[in-house]
Amino acid sequence: MTTAESEYADDGPPRLVIANGAATITLCRPREHNRIDPDDLAVLHGHLEAVLREPGVRAVVFTGSGPATFSSGFTIAAILDRLDHRFEDVLDAIEAFPLPTLCALNGSVYGGATDLALCCDFRIGVEGTKMFMPAARFGLHYHPGGLRRFVTQLGPSEAKRLFLTAQTIDAETMLRIGFLNDLVPRERLATRIDDYLAALARCEPGVVRSMKAQITALERGDAALAATRRHYEDSLRSDELRKRIGALTKRS
Repeated sequence: MTTAESEYADDGPPRLVIANGAATITLCRPREHNRIDPDDLAVLHGHLEAVLREPGVRAVVFTGSGPATFSSGFTIAAILDRLDHRFEDVLDAIEAFPLPTLCALNGSVYGGATDLALCCDFRIGVEGTKMFMPAARFGLHYHPGGLRRFVTQLGPSEAKRLFLTAQTIDAETMLRIGFLNDLVPRERLATRIDDYLAALARCEPGVVRSMKAQITALERGDAALAATRRHYEDSLRSDELRKRIGALTKRS
């Protein structure tokens, strides 16, 4: 697996490792279920900016340390006095990130971390994973951007179940409702992530970026970007298309 090590000797802020064309951002508080501390938000922003400065990176993987939990979300003790727009800003930045993003759910996922996972383009989970969104139990009305993600990606009925009842759902249900793209045995998680990374590496990166942006625009109802033909027409005239089509016709 072209990712960071899954466990660290010391808990701490998220870590970034770049190798073999992939950037891996790992949440590193396994003893506290990889909670996201308020001070981690600036670190996450910094990691995303660092990835964009690396021209060879083709995709970003988010994962957690240890075998139990991907993340328990924002630190509960900090909700009253430190939960502000910065958490939303990080989630929006991940959702809008130009490169493909994968969430390697090494364990269960709770609270705002479920939203972080939905910000990613692909979510691969391990058998035995569970998730729940406890905002209503806390008396917290979740922020609009997160509600939009749940409604547009999972549908209003499933969003209502998760938010209004705070019920826990299992991995098979997560797969059925579309929260997960893939569900694998734990020992297959690294290999499945590598499968995705290899598939992405075979595709033309500029086209991947432009189609990701247009698909996101379609999802969000951005009429101007959703309807543009510029990227399509540019690709028809591109040398890359000629080269790739030429290679295919030669082999046939």
